[in-house]
Formats: sequence, C-alpha cells, structure tokens
Amino acid sequence: MKLDSAGLQVLSHQECMRLLATAPIGRIVFTDRALPAVQPVNFHLEGEDIVIRTTAGSKLAAATRRTVVAFEIDDFDPAQRTGWSVTAVGHARAVDDPAEAARLAGLPLTPWAPGERDHFIVIAAEQVSGRRIGGG
Repeated sequence: MKLDSAGLQVLSHQECMRLLATAPIGRIVFTDRALPAVQPVNFHLEGEDIVIRTTAGSKLAAATRRTVVAFEIDDFDPAQRTGWSVTAVGHARAVDDPAEAARLAGLPLTPWAPGERDHFIVIAAEQVSGRRIGGG
C-alpha cells in the first residue's frame, strides 16, 4: 500500500474509477467571472468520462465550454474517522451533436434539481487521483 507524505493511502487509478462509478453526487470546480466556483451536481460515469446534465443557459453550461475543470467526490464516516476522496481533472465540453445527446439522454442520469435539463457536459477524466484514510 502506497502512502502519501501525510500518511494517507494513495488510491490506484482503477480504484479511483471504481469509486467514481459509485457516487451519486460530486462537485464540479470551474471558473466563473475569473473566480473559482464549486457546484454540487449529480452525474454518471461513462467509461472514463463524467457526464453531467444541466440546462443550456445555466452558469455551469456557459463556464465549462472547452475549459479545464476539476471534479471531486468523497465519502466519510466521522464516527469511524475513515473516508476517501477522488479528484479528476480534465477538459469539459458541451455536447452539441444531437445523436450523442440522444444517446446520453438514455443514461441512468436523472437530474435531482427541478426543471428541464436537456444539455449535457462531458468531462474527460485526464488526471485522476485519490486518497483514503482509515480502513474504509
């Protein structure tokens, strides 16, 4: 087991991708008016791509066109003092192709927020890293 300088277990790429596939909610980090912004989103992992469903006119949709973003998920048990965190960094793109949008609409990705969500953002997970503390 590889440990980082803080004594946390370094997760393998495979373990990071497995954990990404298990989480229903993540946080996307993007730039909004030259400042960092974080927004919770539900998502679906398709291969090594993170798929988010939003509205075409949203701040998130506008801010993530052909930009580098970060995406983070985690799970913690405060009572046991265990947990893990996975971060992915990559280029985000808006899905403009109607055939691809129709295919993505068939994914098990139902938005939690109210309203129409017919716009897809795909993040290519180009750099993935994760850490675990405790036995969890």
